[in-house]
Amino acid sequence: MRLIQAGCSRIIVVGLTLMMGLWSVMAQAMTTDEALKALSGRDFTAKKEAITTIAASGEPYASDLFIALDNGELFFRKSDELMVIRQGEIFVNLTDKQAVAGDSSDFKRVAMNNALRRQIAELSAQLALNDPNAEKRLQAVKSMLGKVADSDRAALIAHQQKETDAKVLAAYDMVIAFSKLVDSDAVVRLSAVDALSEVHNPEVVGQLKSVAQNDTDAKVKSAAAAAVKKLERSQSFYSGIETLYFGISLGSILVLAGIGLAITFGVMGVINMAHGEMMMLGAYTTFVMQKLLPNEPGIALLLSIPAAFCVSGLVGIVIERSVIRFLYGRPLETLLATFGISLLLQQAVRSIFSPLNQSVVMPSWMSGTWVWNDFLSLTLNRMFIIMFSLLVFAGLMWLLKRSRLGLEVRAVSQNRAMARNMGVRSDWVNARTFGLGSGIAGIAGVALSQLTNVGPNLGQGYIIDSFMVVVFGGVGNLWGTLVAGLSLGVANKLLEPYAGAVLAKILILVAIILFIQKRPRGLFPQRGRAVEG
Repeated sequence: MRLIQAGCSRIIVVGLTLMMGLWSVMAQAMTTDEALKALSGRDFTAKKEAITTIAASGEPYASDLFIALDNGELFFRKSDELMVIRQGEIFVNLTDKQAVAGDSSDFKRVAMNNALRRQIAELSAQLALNDPNAEKRLQAVKSMLGKVADSDRAALIAHQQKETDAKVLAAYDMVIAFSKLVDSDAVVRLSAVDALSEVHNPEVVGQLKSVAQNDTDAKVKSAAAAAVKKLERSQSFYSGIETLYFGISLGSILVLAGIGLAITFGVMGVINMAHGEMMMLGAYTTFVMQKLLPNEPGIALLLSIPAAFCVSGLVGIVIERSVIRFLYGRPLETLLATFGISLLLQQAVRSIFSPLNQSVVMPSWMSGTWVWNDFLSLTLNRMFIIMFSLLVFAGLMWLLKRSRLGLEVRAVSQNRAMARNMGVRSDWVNARTFGLGSGIAGIAGVALSQLTNVGPNLGQGYIIDSFMVVVFGGVGNLWGTLVAGLSLGVANKLLEPYAGAVLAKILILVAIILFIQKRPRGLFPQRGRAVEG
């Protein structure tokens, strides 16, 4: 891409008018094999001819050769002048990409000068426009935006006629129309404004604003101002969609963090201040899995989901059996005990993994963005997290509605004394419920590891939000947790541009406090639950 940007300002004059004619002449004077041999010599005139010949040949290695030349990574073997590219500590054949045996002393770097670098920049841009990959051609055309002079427009239009891909053709139209905004003819400028009024691109909006303010023709200024208003409305609309998307993705994390706490708090009434550390353990489980499978980040991530559930769930059961079961009915002691456990777990991971944050590699199928237009692009990792959150929620709902554990959990939640009389072992239901809630928090940690670095304090940033989600949605009600989590996530992202991240959270907290004054049991209060003293 650096080569494309360096050469795009000159490609129209050099690459489109004269280069094609020169290529055919040069190709007749020198074969590609001779051109490769010439690159190993000291004659820079011959090297210039060789580079032109290789560009005209259409060889698949031409682009790699130019990139290697520009980066100083093109070498030749001294014994037979075989062209190779250095990749770290090894050398690979330019043409077949196979490793070439030999020490570094057996190879010599191909010498370059500034004139050859300028030539390579121009030819690299030309190669990008003729690349078989439509996406690369699209990026090459877009890189010309604002860099095409009036005198070069005809050559660019001629080159456009060879294009067949619809997206690339639209990019040509945008670049050509953009260049017409500075044309001396007002009629041409007016037609360019009309053409660009449908183009969703921030650079286009900025240029149209300049035209609306500075153009000498009243009609052009008026048309540009109208186009700017139209495009800014579209920009605001797509910005709203993007904000909603980020809000839903944040809400999905809050839902994952909150549903585990909802069933724990709903059944047991335990204020678990170590819930965030269960998320942290899930994130560190993901980190460990990627250390075990360093070359398979996708498989490691998928295996991390059940592994994190088991690790966090088992730790949760141990905490319930060893500490919490002795503190039922004593909320202050429970809060202090779980807070102490959270500090213990944080110090444990500091001792095992170090206090520094650890990075987790994102799989290739989760990286990148989904681009609708230049006003709207959505990151794929957040899209996967939203779907994953809904899938976990659906699975948990099925578990609570269709399994024996779910039946016992609902029975204890609604009337503990009656459930005991019916033979339900409420103490083991508590342990399994605490383990289930902790396991779900571990799964939330897996999702968080794809959005942020993994560190000992990872869970601390979400514990308060988790309690807010549970209280706002209704204690023990999963549907309430889903609605509350998504609502708080969206509200947070809507307020952040105006109030900032910290003040937005404060405003939401105040709003929840006021809401609870009116509805103490939340949005969806649980019905039929006996009040236990």
